[in-house]
Amino acid sequence: MAREPGLLRRGVLWLLLLGPFFFLSYGLVNNHTATRGDVGSQVFGWESQVPLWPWTIVPYWSIDLLYGLSFLLPGTRREMDRHALALLSAQVISVGCFLLWPLRFTFERPALDGLFGWLFDVLMGFDKPYNQAPSLHIALLVIIWTMFARHVHRQPWRWLMHGWMILIGISVLTTWQHHFIDVPTGALAGLVCVWLWPREGEVPLQVARPARDPRRWRLALYYGGGALLCAVLALQLAGAWLWLLWPAVSLLMVALNYAVFGADGFQKGADGRLSNAASGLLAPYLLGAWLNSRIWTRKRPQADEVCDGVFLGRIPGFGAASSFNAVVDLTAELPCFACADAFAGKPANGPGQTMQMPAHYTCLPTLDLIVPDANLLKQAAEAIEHLRQQGPVLVCCALGYSRSASAVAAWVVHSGRCASVTQAEALIRKARPTVVLHPGHRMALEQLETQP
Repeated sequence: MAREPGLLRRGVLWLLLLGPFFFLSYGLVNNHTATRGDVGSQVFGWESQVPLWPWTIVPYWSIDLLYGLSFLLPGTRREMDRHALALLSAQVISVGCFLLWPLRFTFERPALDGLFGWLFDVLMGFDKPYNQAPSLHIALLVIIWTMFARHVHRQPWRWLMHGWMILIGISVLTTWQHHFIDVPTGALAGLVCVWLWPREGEVPLQVARPARDPRRWRLALYYGGGALLCAVLALQLAGAWLWLLWPAVSLLMVALNYAVFGADGFQKGADGRLSNAASGLLAPYLLGAWLNSRIWTRKRPQADEVCDGVFLGRIPGFGAASSFNAVVDLTAELPCFACADAFAGKPANGPGQTMQMPAHYTCLPTLDLIVPDANLLKQAAEAIEHLRQQGPVLVCCALGYSRSASAVAAWVVHSGRCASVTQAEALIRKARPTVVLHPGHRMALEQLETQP
């Protein structure tokens, strides 16, 4: 794909803005924090065993070079601007946290000589042992790593790139620049920035709309309550319990998706994968959602044929997906890895593949426990009718009980196979008795009945 013209100049302009802003904001806050009397620290006992490796100052410093080089990689203005805005957001978030919750690094680094000692002396010329969590170094690393991973594909350069990025991440500890608490909080800040400024699709803040469905607000309150509980336990119990802040953030993001961002907040792409940022931020919730889908369907894991080669079931694994020519997926909160190759247009039984993949994949993400609207159901019905003519089709959601059932009901009504919603529901229940269709689903389907 050809690069858009003018990107080099645009990248230079961004660097001329971001560079001075970095040194000015970071330096001012550092100097301000040094004068405060309320600066604490968060250190785990085992951190005294972290070695000082002077040579790791080289990968530590290298992030400055990679910061600049990352602006050579974007292929479009939008990708360039969103990358720059993610870096800017990381700076703003980190500096804000430094002002609100200042922390101090407590280890005394011994005097070092030679080249490595000189690099440490240069660093200490503008850096002070304050402003620790979240580590801005780690936040920027996450954003820069995301950009390089998106564009560096050839081996062995890709493996070398990943290895060097990991080394940069380790170096914040082995140079005695940061305590451990700064690392996961910095990674969290970086992931939030990448999520806020995705490469593709709408920016979350642009699509944010307060939900009108009361059920979405109820679910948002439930998830918000879970987030608050995890956060309180983490802060009260401290120590290893601080890891509960991860599920707290995960549940808070789910609550925000139900309240304002909708299904777009999960950033599930047309290939069935969630964005890397959403996957990282939502990992505890995603694990729980996947286990829930398997527990509820353990007695009926297989898909059931409703009629004419259209099957209804849960989101498939690799083995289950191989039985179908196409998959129509209504799940927003879980990835469908088994179908990613189908969307990418890769051959169903290409070189090195030992299992056949579906030839077609259509993703129509909808929130769990929320009734899909009539327009989305019509899209699903048309997709099902088109795809079933080429082979068996699986229509799925997390469990295969509700969202996908309403899509199949829309198909049998819209295609004229059933004369009414009542007949459609009876047909589906005969094939899969466990389906759950509420009055809201029936209302949406009845709206579909009146459409041409």
